[in-house]
Order: sequence, then C-alpha cells, then structure tokens
Amino acid sequence: MATNDKFPIIFLDRDGTIIVDKVYLNNPKEVEFFDGVIDGLKKLVEKNFKLVIVTNQSGISRGLVSIENLNKIHQKILEILSSYGVNLYKIYFCPHLPEENCECRKPKIGMVKEIKHLIDKDKSFMIGDKEIDVEFGKNLGVKTILISNDRNIQSKAEFVVKDFLEAVNVILNNTK
Repeated sequence: MATNDKFPIIFLDRDGTIIVDKVYLNNPKEVEFFDGVIDGLKKLVEKNFKLVIVTNQSGISRGLVSIENLNKIHQKILEILSSYGVNLYKIYFCPHLPEENCECRKPKIGMVKEIKHLIDKDKSFMIGDKEIDVEFGKNLGVKTILISNDRNIQSKAEFVVKDFLEAVNVILNNTK
C-alpha cells in the first residue's frame, strides 16, 4: 500500500477526555462535552485529521448500560459534533469486562484492526486521560497525549497536558 493511502488520525478516549465522565453513562441526555473540546476538534478537522473515538464500555457487560442506550449516546455525540461541522470518522467500543482478556479492550488494539493499515503513524496521536489510553497509543505506534491536572504524574506519554485545547496545540505544533 502506498504511503498516500494513509491518513493522520486522532484517536480519542471518550469519558474523561472529550465528555465528562458520568461513570457508566446510560442516558444520552447526560452527554456533556468538556470546555474547549468542540473548538479543538474543529481545529483538527480543519487540518484534515480523521477523528476516531476508542472507548472501553464494560458497563455493557456489567448490565449497567444497555447497548441500545450506548448507541443513542454515540448518536447524540455525533449529532452535537455535526451541528458544529465536526464529523467523526468512526466510533469503536469494547463492551467486555477487563478480566475477559479480549482483544478489543484498551490497551490492546483489536477494536481498530479494520483501520490499522490506514494510519499515518508519523502524524497520528492518541489523546486520553488514563495510562491505559497511553498504552493503547503506544501499542498502535502513534504519539500519545495524556490529559491530567497532576503535573507530577508519571506517564509513558510523549506529552502530558492540562486540557483538551492544550492537547490540540501540541498536535498542531508537532505535525507541520
């Protein structure tokens, strides 16, 4: 496959990264974006990044979130972002419990195997709020950004930032 068949992708954790973590969110009416996320996503789309949400959703296996509601939540996210001119390329989720040791649960990369060959790894990033997101990005071979208010946090991420807009600035400054 030729290099020009690949494109830069920003992989985004969902809860705690782009939307407020409501702990097993099961109601689409409770979708709440963090300040700056929509503006940041718009900047990334303007620079031709594809946006992909990757999220562990063990609440499904735990019986706390219905697959129907998860789909409605994702539809709500798509609708809100679309109203601002931001289109997501894909949303991937893992419904399994950690102890199931499946191939699709972050930090493993099975949930994105269908697009793995499309990633321009030199220009792609993973943004998340947990070390498991960083590990996912490392396993995928892309640069990693951890969002954390703890400036002393020990992380394997290439970049540790305080919020989403700072993450976007890091991406824009590192992909000239």
